[in-house]
This record gives sequence, structure tokens and C-alpha cells, in this order.
Amino acid sequence: MGALARALPSILLALLLTSTPEALGANPGLVARITDKGLQYAAQEGLLALQSELLRITLPDFTGDLRIPHVGRGRYEFHSLNIHSCELLHSALRPVPGQGLSLSISDSSIRVQGRWKVRKSFFKLQGSFDVSVKGISISVNLLLGSESSGRPTVTASSCSSDIADVEVDMSGDLGWLLNLFHNQIESKFQKVLESRICEMIQKSVSSDLQPYLQTLPVTLLAAVMSLPEEHNKMVYFAISDYVFNTASLVYHEEGYLNFSITDDMIPPDSNIRLTTKSFRPFVPRLARLYPNMNLELQGSVPSAPLLNFSPGNLSVDPYMEIDAFVLLPSSSKEPVFRLSVATNVSATLTFNTSKITGFLKPGKVKVELKESKVGLFNAELLEALLNYYILNTFYPKFNDKLAEGFPLPLLKRVQLYDLGLQIHKDFLFLGANVQYMRV
Repeated sequence: MGALARALPSILLALLLTSTPEALGANPGLVARITDKGLQYAAQEGLLALQSELLRITLPDFTGDLRIPHVGRGRYEFHSLNIHSCELLHSALRPVPGQGLSLSISDSSIRVQGRWKVRKSFFKLQGSFDVSVKGISISVNLLLGSESSGRPTVTASSCSSDIADVEVDMSGDLGWLLNLFHNQIESKFQKVLESRICEMIQKSVSSDLQPYLQTLPVTLLAAVMSLPEEHNKMVYFAISDYVFNTASLVYHEEGYLNFSITDDMIPPDSNIRLTTKSFRPFVPRLARLYPNMNLELQGSVPSAPLLNFSPGNLSVDPYMEIDAFVLLPSSSKEPVFRLSVATNVSATLTFNTSKITGFLKPGKVKVELKESKVGLFNAELLEALLNYYILNTFYPKFNDKLAEGFPLPLLKRVQLYDLGLQIHKDFLFLGANVQYMRV
């Protein structure tokens, strides 16, 4: 079951998600579109995966009664059945609006080999057989829905397989006799194969595909996205700014955007130290009131920073407040001043087959004194110093890290190529061709 189970989630998941918007809510924050080119590729890969899986099907033994002329009734048994070869020729894949996905396979054939034996009270005979199964057609409908939590669900709402022709050829001492009952025997083979094929697919959906969908994050609802009419690539993904900004809101509410900095966190070779002596140029009275003491800066974000998408541009306007404390010998903290810091950052993003890379373009940092308990504070000098440090040290190091890139959250054995990224108002639009890396 493994090959089919791995291929279906990886190749068809995007189609499942986009073919049934009701399962995702009225306006999902992530929308996927699969084109005819993508459908054809997915059908082809699904066909190869199913063909590989059929070769591993375990067929059950089956028995029956037969009447042997001049001998009486006997009992036959077919055992050690295995699929020797399998050829699936044609497949078609299409979305079913409001439901999910329909996969059909036709004009296919299977060859089965095994052993037979016949028993009568006073004798037992045995031999081998070959079964040629032709005109196989398979039809599967996958129904997509969602739980109350918003997580997607999938079920095989229907599965049918049909076999047009079965021919059994038996060798051995009584092979000629068993051939006289080929209609009865071929009918049993047909029923066994038809039920086994759908049983395999049903189990793959419930045991592999459905648990896989349960690992996906809950879909967020966002503003309606008007997607460009492009169909040159296999798949397209639109990601709303609502997705990113909801994550920012969560981080803000959980306090992850707050920070605290002490002198021991500053690189040893830095010219700026978090000490009262180092801050003398900005706050002259600070070093006199609290000589040779360390400072602690506590930063907080009053509101979550929101990412802005506009045609060809991505930007964010972070704003934070910084409270400074003197660390007294008694281990207590004495508040001394409060600053507000605001800036603007724009970014460019690029994608390759496995990574996302970026580059930040900083705007000017603006520093404003909100409160001082130690007298005069030269905010302009601190602002100039911060801008110099950020422009010449912080951003170059950060951009070096962004240039290394971060892995794309791809499904197993799926590789994207010919990627194209567009930034539209309120959403990112990514197009790509897909290659499934077979084992």
C-alpha cells in the first residue's frame, strides 16, 4: 500500500484542497490551483504508483466444488496466487466541483500465476495455472470535507472496478478437465480481483491519506483573493497576507515578540556596551548617578507588526518600545528611561527548487524619547548610531543568512522547478511545475 499512499498525498493534495473550497471555508488564506498540465502529470504518476502497488497485492486462495464425469464430486483449490505482470494504459483525473476528485483508469491488464489442486477421497492431483485479466477499469471518487476544528478530511466515497475478460489456462494432469469449468473458475477470479483492488484503495485512503491530512495546519479565512488567470505551469499557490499577519498576532499575544538584552549578550568585540559608562554620550547624568553599573533593555511591541503586500513589493513597519533599567548591586532594577523605535523594512523574495531566499532593504530607524528619569537624553545621537550599526552590521549579517535560504515546506519526494513568484495586493502568487521523485 506504501507507494500509492505516498504518491496520492504528494501529487494530489493541492488538487483536493482547491477542488473543494467548501472544505476550507469561504475564503481560505491559502488557495491552490492545478492546471490541465498538472492534472495530466498527476494522473500519470498516480497510474505508475498504482501499477507498482498492484504487483504487491496478496490474492486470497479460493476453493470450489466440481463434478468429475465417472468419478463424482470433487473439490478444487487455487493457491499461491501472485500478480506476475501489470499494465495500466489510460488514466483520467478531474476535479468534481463541490466534492473532491475523480480518478479513472481504463484499458488495463493483469497476469496472475499460481497453483491448483483437485481432491477426491481416493486421489489428489495438482498443477500450475496462468490467468490473463483484460479490460480492467477502475473508478475512484475522493470526497473532501472538514472537521469542526477546520482540519481537512478525505474519504473514498465510491470505488468500483470492472473486468471485461478473464482467461484461465491450467497445466497438469487434470488441467484439461478443469478447463471444462473455466466459466465458474473465471467468474471467481473476477470477483476476487475486483474486490481486492477497491479494498486496497479504500485502505490507502483511510490509513495513509486521511492521517496525512490531519497533520496539516488549520486553514485560516482571509479576504477574497482575485488570482491571475495563468495556466502555463502545473500548480499555482496564492498565500494571503492574512496568513502571515495571523501568525504575527499569535506571536504577539503569546509574548514571543518581547525581548530582553543585557551586557553579557553583546558580542565581546562590540564598541557599544550595556553599561552606564557606555551610555554617557546619550545620557550624561546616568553614569554620575549610577557609576560603573550594567543596564538591561526590555523591548515590547505594543501591537503586532503587519506585513503589507502591494504589487511587486513586500514591507513591514515594526514599532517597539524599549525600557532601560539599571541593575543595582542589590539585584533590583531601577527604571531610567523609555524610548520608542520605529522603522520601515521592505523585502524581496526568490524561490528555487528547494529553498526560499530573501533580501531586506532597511528604512531609517527613528528613535523618540518617551520618558527620562535621569535628565537630558540625546535621542538624535542614539538614532544616528543605531542607523549606522543597523545599516553596516545588522542588515548585512541578516541578509547573508537570508541568502543561504530556508527549506521550502515540500511534501516528501516532491520537487518544484520553473518557479515564478509574483507579489500582488494582499497576497503572494507562486507558480511551479512539479516532479515526483519515485523511489
